[in-house]
Amino acid sequence: MIKVENLTKSYGAVQALRQVSFEVKPGEIVGLLGPNGAGKTTTIKILTGYLHPDGGTVTIDGLDILTHTQEVQAQIGYLPENTPLYGDLSVQSYLKLMADLRNIPPERQNALISEAIHVTGLTEHRARQIGHLSKGLRQRVGLAQAILHQPKFLILDEPTVGLDPTQIVEIRRLIRRLASRSTILFSSHILSEVEAVCDRVIILINGEVKADAQLDELAATNNAILVLQKQANGAEQRLAQLEGVEKVEFFLNADGWPTYRIVSGQDICPAVYDLARQEGWPLRELRRDVVTLETVFNRLATAN
Repeated sequence: MIKVENLTKSYGAVQALRQVSFEVKPGEIVGLLGPNGAGKTTTIKILTGYLHPDGGTVTIDGLDILTHTQEVQAQIGYLPENTPLYGDLSVQSYLKLMADLRNIPPERQNALISEAIHVTGLTEHRARQIGHLSKGLRQRVGLAQAILHQPKFLILDEPTVGLDPTQIVEIRRLIRRLASRSTILFSSHILSEVEAVCDRVIILINGEVKADAQLDELAATNNAILVLQKQANGAEQRLAQLEGVEKVEFFLNADGWPTYRIVSGQDICPAVYDLARQEGWPLRELRRDVVTLETVFNRLATAN
């Protein structure tokens, strides 16, 4: 488990983190989401032991990052936003260097290097110089070094930045596969990226945690969407009279069907169904409304 409690960090007059707290449980893929300058990279640098906080604590697998730095780092695979690769080395030679730096015993190195190369799809490129690889392949090399020692925890900072759409899809699939054996904290400012890969999201805005929830919990609302086969006279007024209804919005959906969004602070679907049946409305669809991660994010960002 990764446990972060009341982290604070300032750069001069700029306060980058303000009492940041969250947990990442074993087996989770958690997205650390926020706009540029929100404090994501600062948080990750503290978690990986490369930066000291002004206040607060970080424990990983029960060990404090400040007092057991090397022990914690030995359990972490870290992919920074700009991976420091050596362009004149081959993929195989670079991973051998990383294995030596991680003090992996020589008798285990070949097996672990081969496994990392296979998992990241670099088998055909193992003898090529890193400087001659595409950006997507170099990103795979960065991931290979991060998983080389088969860490319990993977911390990835903007792992798809600068990649083309095909490369992004490949990296997403790879991260999903890696989750079978590692707990993953994944930083991004790209909303679709977090939705595609993560189970849970932590939203940082101006150095503060503004949301921490499962993606489906963030998307859920008490509002209802009622779709009829044809417009019913007085439907908008009758829906507005239901107990707990705050607002009724009428529009035609993408298929042209008359649609009502019923805004309520409570689960209004049963009452809407009873009303539709009572009035004999030609019901086509009744469901709970959901909001996108983009909607939630923009709401939090503008409320700040």
